[in-house]
Amino acid sequence: MAVRSTSRSGDEGAVPSASIRYADGSVRTVPFSQVRLADFAESVPWRQFRSVRGQRHYSGTYMAATTGGPIVHESRLELARLLLADFDPVVRDIYGQPCRLTAQIGARVRRHVPDFLLISRSGTARVVNVKPADRLGDPKVSAALAWPGELAERRGWKYEVWSGADPVVLANVRFLAGYRRPGVVPERDVRAAWRSVRDGDLLAVAERRLADGRPAHEARPALMALLWSGQLVTDLSRSLSGDSVLRRCA
Repeated sequence: MAVRSTSRSGDEGAVPSASIRYADGSVRTVPFSQVRLADFAESVPWRQFRSVRGQRHYSGTYMAATTGGPIVHESRLELARLLLADFDPVVRDIYGQPCRLTAQIGARVRRHVPDFLLISRSGTARVVNVKPADRLGDPKVSAALAWPGELAERRGWKYEVWSGADPVVLANVRFLAGYRRPGVVPERDVRAAWRSVRDGDLLAVAERRLADGRPAHEARPALMALLWSGQLVTDLSRSLSGDSVLRRCA
């Protein structure tokens, strides 16, 4: 494996660094203060993993609508954060396990692989670590999460430790994610739904109008696709139902 590095191995950790792995097998290591978002183009997740019988963690890949490609996750909680990132219209790019951070903390050299790097449409970056809430009180876990946050914020990036969200919101987004991929609902049906729906419609009313004599549920996929894309919005803190109020946003 080729290694591209801007720092000497004997100085590892003296200058906080980020190591990024690429599809050709090479690794680029740069001082974290100099890392650019463009450095992540064509990168691959830092760790490779396989699902094996009896493993404690739920690992896999999620096919994101935002990127059009697979994003790795190592737990159901990470998958939940991925769903919300994919649903967020502000997010432009998502990288799973984007790099390995190395820094000297006190007398020890520490290494850490963040769970996600989210890049917004405005070009801002957010480093995300996912941890169950019941583990955040562990001093070792707290310390392990603290120094990557300090690095990110010093670089001018945002930092987030995520432990979950409103379960109703998650359930709604998980349901809508079934309509995220282009072609799942024919584009002509989505266009027809957009022309038909009126601002302030109840979902049940919009379905009946769009169905035009067919069973109302046949019109539902196109409306769900519009909700996923953000062209329509509704209050996702309440379970989706026929009483959900639809608002036009585009």
